[in-house]
Amino acid sequence: MRTITVVGHGSTQVVPDSAVLRVGAAHQGATLAEALAGASSAGEAVVSVARQHVDTARVASRDLSVWPAHDHQGRPAGFQARQGYTILCPDLAVAGTVVTELAAAVGDRLQVDGVTLEVADSAAAEVGAREAAYADALARASHLAALAGVRLGEVQAVVEGGAAGAPAEMGIGAMAKRDVSFEPGESTVSQSLTVTWSVT
Repeated sequence: MRTITVVGHGSTQVVPDSAVLRVGAAHQGATLAEALAGASSAGEAVVSVARQHVDTARVASRDLSVWPAHDHQGRPAGFQARQGYTILCPDLAVAGTVVTELAAAVGDRLQVDGVTLEVADSAAAEVGAREAAYADALARASHLAALAGVRLGEVQAVVEGGAAGAPAEMGIGAMAKRDVSFEPGESTVSQSLTVTWSVT
């Protein structure tokens, strides 16, 4: 049986409506115990602020790191400790509020690794992208069949590939004394399908 196999691509635009905050609580101390204690107290402040705005299950500890600190001349200057956290925010307004309040509560011991804007439910967008991918595959196959002087028959196989586009990533440097807000913009959800038709 003769066949034609093509790869179709499709995409839809979505507006991010939630955010993932990745922050750290850091402290430098003269001793290892002091560094750990400082990072721990800063971490408690991070968790306390976050839980005022999101469910407890949305706040998670990540890596804990401790390393020797050095001054500008390379001389030993105690230790630095850092505890990382991930905070899942249900909407962008909450994310901005959390970052603003963390800056006030934790101060210079706060480190913001980044903010990822996401779509909480991308199922509908994925369906649209998949439909567009199939339409693209059909158009490509029909064109190839016409060029080859054959007609498309029944679909023999469909293999799904591709994935949602990369979420919008935002980095934050020094925290200014003002409220933090995020603009969602648009993100692309993409899908690809490999479709095989019989030809006659």
